[in-house]
Amino acid sequence: MTAKYSSSNGLLKAGLLLLTATCIGLFFASQSYLIYIYRDSSASFTRSMSISLPDWYGWALFAPVIVWLAKRFPLARNTWVRSVSIHFGIGIVITFLKLFIVFAITDSVAWLPSRPVSFYEIHPNYVTYWVIVGLSHAIEYYRKYRERELHSSQLETRLARAQLQVLKMQLQPHFLFNTLHAISALMHRDVEAADRMMAHLSDLLRQTLDNVGVQKVTLKEELEFLEGYLEIERTRFQDRLTIDLEVDPETLDIQIPNLILQPLVENAIRHGIEPRASKGRIEIIAKRVNGMLEVTITDDGPGVGNGESSKFTEGVGLQNTRARLQQLYGDNFRFDLGNSSSGGFVVNLAIPVQFEPSLAHEQD
Repeated sequence: MTAKYSSSNGLLKAGLLLLTATCIGLFFASQSYLIYIYRDSSASFTRSMSISLPDWYGWALFAPVIVWLAKRFPLARNTWVRSVSIHFGIGIVITFLKLFIVFAITDSVAWLPSRPVSFYEIHPNYVTYWVIVGLSHAIEYYRKYRERELHSSQLETRLARAQLQVLKMQLQPHFLFNTLHAISALMHRDVEAADRMMAHLSDLLRQTLDNVGVQKVTLKEELEFLEGYLEIERTRFQDRLTIDLEVDPETLDIQIPNLILQPLVENAIRHGIEPRASKGRIEIIAKRVNGMLEVTITDDGPGVGNGESSKFTEGVGLQNTRARLQQLYGDNFRFDLGNSSSGGFVVNLAIPVQFEPSLAHEQD
């Protein structure tokens, strides 16, 4: 099935190439015919066509080779000098080779007019080589532009899914049960605390919905959202949960993927704090190192496996986080998970330092 489709696709491309060459050939044939008429020369459109069409069919023959060369030696920012030099030489070779083939064919076919080698044709044919190279680059740039548009659309879709996943996590039965149970208990002994917890829950859900479609936020905004979540968890766990936050002030304006930290902290609470009755601590550190924003989230829970982080299997939430980072930054990020040397579990996240366009020049 694949081979049949590939063959059909190849025939379609060849047909389109032949049709394009025919249309261009007829266009220039009509131009030549009008010039002959203007000069009162005895010429027919058939003769003009028999000269122009073989010429452009010759370019149709070499076009796939030229397109391949354009991809092999692109006129990119870092390689344009080398590529221009290569195309300069190859263009001359292909120009003479194409002229030789066309002249040989016209001389060997009886019904075609004989065409002696004319050196005045070298320059326009050489320009045609560069036109094909330029069109090939334009098509390739457009294809990459479309890919970036699709990539951006996929990012927005993944972000929407991540936001829905966070909202679903917040609304899942055990979360609501624990939150409502804590509010119910507080109502009998601390109405103000219960009211604050309800307000934090409302703010958290509203922030999630308000940021739909936002791909990146500043670290300050992400931490503000995280604080709303932590207020609810502090109320649930009381003195069993301690949060140590150490953030370099210089990192607050750095852009970070929206809703990237809350699932990581939630994972630390669920697996490092919730299963035990004793007190627990989560440490969050953010700093700038060598052009990267590094965020470390560490809990003092039991960790995973027997001290071997290789046995750890990422859940859906962590897999989604890694996938989002991959799409946003390619290979220019770190997302390391495992047991810390002092016990517990640690997540190390590092992404390139980026600022909002309006602030970027102020940070340079």
